[in-house]
Amino acid sequence: MKIGVVLPHNEIGTDPIAIRDYAQGVEALGADHLLVYDHVLGADPNRPGGWRGVYDSNVAFHEPLTFLSFIAGITNKIELVTTVLILPQRQTALVAKQAAELQILSNNRFRMGVGTGWNKIEYEALSVPFAGRGARQEEQVDLLKRLWLEDTLTYEGRHHRVNAAGINPRPQRSVPIWFGGSAKALLSRCARMGDGWMPLMGANQAAAEAIDYLKAVRAEQGLDWDSFGIQAQAQFAGGTPERWVSHYQKWQALGATHMALATHNAAPTDAMGHVERLKTYIEAIKTLS
Repeated sequence: MKIGVVLPHNEIGTDPIAIRDYAQGVEALGADHLLVYDHVLGADPNRPGGWRGVYDSNVAFHEPLTFLSFIAGITNKIELVTTVLILPQRQTALVAKQAAELQILSNNRFRMGVGTGWNKIEYEALSVPFAGRGARQEEQVDLLKRLWLEDTLTYEGRHHRVNAAGINPRPQRSVPIWFGGSAKALLSRCARMGDGWMPLMGANQAAAEAIDYLKAVRAEQGLDWDSFGIQAQAQFAGGTPERWVSHYQKWQALGATHMALATHNAAPTDAMGHVERLKTYIEAIKTLS
């Protein structure tokens, strides 16, 4: 499996020098890819009625496409990945334009993970309906691919209309699209339209069943499996070299192609401390060889 790292979004801070040192540090360690999470807004935890969610307005998230554009300019090899971009709350043509620019200027290092999200507050603030976001995402992916590959096009969908127009410049080839999520409808969409799957679960029976389903749908569609990827994640917090190796081996047995280490939510550290955590993980995994 290819080894990467998850940006410690809530701990990396905003110092561009520290972020530069972090990105160059993980690349120097041999990290294959950098994953960046996405949330536009966080709810005020003291809002009327309270708030229950996995994060709130006190948790920091860098905007992934602009952040990765910065990373592209200060690195040379590492793959740049959104995990996952909440696609349905964004304008599709604008995402196509931004992703194309990132792909061009990074020399084809961008991989776009997409999801549907769960936070109604973000959708409301971005003036996009929360309901029907799955169907919207499916149409978006179809349109994105056409915008990346065709000079101009006319598109009439339920959610989109393009009248003899296109983006310029365009990438040399379609940006890889991987899907996050585990609902049956999402897995079907992922198998039919995606280049890979980004699970947020352990290497367990549910993951095995999801992978079997992905394989079955791709076979039905006449799509090969060998080119399809699976992006797993590991946690530094609470881990030991033995646990990391065991977790890695379980995902490897399921057919995962990528593994990224999340270094945040452990003891406080600085940007280079996160790099050291990745080094510790890589050294543990090296014992397998």
